[in-house]
Amino acid sequence: MSIQRVVDLAGTLLSPDQAKVSSEVAGVVKQVLVELGTEVKVGQPLVRLEPRELELALARAESALRQTYAQLGMHANVSSDTPPPPDEQVAAVRTAIANLEDAKAAMARADALAARGILSPVDLQAAQTRLKVAEAGYQAAFDTARSLKAQLQDRRAAFDLAQKKVADTVVKAPIAGAVVDRYVQTGEFIPEQTLVATIVQVNPLKLRTGVQERHAGIIRPGQPVEFRVASFGDTVFQGKIAYVSPSVDQTMRTFQVEALVDNADRRLKPGFFAKGVILTTKDEAVLAVPDTALSTLAGVSSAYVIRNNKITQQQVTLGVRQGSLWEIVDGLNGDETLANSRLNELATGMSVRTGAGADGGRRSGSPRGQGGRQGGGRRGQGGQRGGE
Repeated sequence: MSIQRVVDLAGTLLSPDQAKVSSEVAGVVKQVLVELGTEVKVGQPLVRLEPRELELALARAESALRQTYAQLGMHANVSSDTPPPPDEQVAAVRTAIANLEDAKAAMARADALAARGILSPVDLQAAQTRLKVAEAGYQAAFDTARSLKAQLQDRRAAFDLAQKKVADTVVKAPIAGAVVDRYVQTGEFIPEQTLVATIVQVNPLKLRTGVQERHAGIIRPGQPVEFRVASFGDTVFQGKIAYVSPSVDQTMRTFQVEALVDNADRRLKPGFFAKGVILTTKDEAVLAVPDTALSTLAGVSSAYVIRNNKITQQQVTLGVRQGSLWEIVDGLNGDETLANSRLNELATGMSVRTGAGADGGRRSGSPRGQGGRQGGGRRGQGGQRGGE
């Protein structure tokens, strides 16, 4: 027969993702949009706060930003990523450049007149002073331009922060799932970082179990699992192994395995206890006999082999049971003829008669002198039962 090898599992269904959602701004709760058990999508609003105060702060930040734009000469088609103009195009710098050029020209004229002796020392000194003032103003204008650019960056950040705070008055779901707790009520004031709801992902779910270390060599991601939960009786649920721990717990001598389970119909809930199997390998052409051909006493199993019309009791080692067939791990070769009824009347060395059964092709045997026939049969090929 064919045997699907399995490893038993017992574990708990868990949500693969859980989020405790908090408000990032303080304010009065204006509206609560979810209740216990509400399913939400990513980005769906959960709670709305009163935004008026934060909208006023946004208006102030925008006004300060526009003031800096004006000082830098940024008027048309300005956006948050528009770069500031070069220093030489800032109005204050252009004025300083013009003043410096005028002072240099005046100094050149004063030098020429002084060389010809027609300019007084006082006027020459005044031209020199004016040039120094123009040079200092030129340097100050560049410093002012650089300061305005730094101020622009700061006020843009302040404006973006004010915008974000207004947007944060609507607390949204970061993950898709179901609301398992809501903590706020309409009308109450909440500070920053106040917990408003807890959301757990319900599809898919994660089945976590511990597997004995002796199975470490055969458990791999992708293997199917089948399990039941108490709430649904004999209903079989399925999943696939997704994660296998690389280490073994030294106390329990087990390693963690997690399987993902589809829960589109929402029948399963996080926290359910599950019991089932992991389907590992499938063996073909496994030697097996019907349970009617086996006798078990004190934990020792035997089959009664018919050789030359004589009974021989043969001890066998059993594997797994599948339907009415038992896997034979050791003790038989597969070409024997076995008795499969009235086994309690048989013993090693007993003589039996064999012949064609009523259905033709089946062998039967009976102990001589018993006054009745003892059924016997030959195993068929590929796990099919013959003669039972």
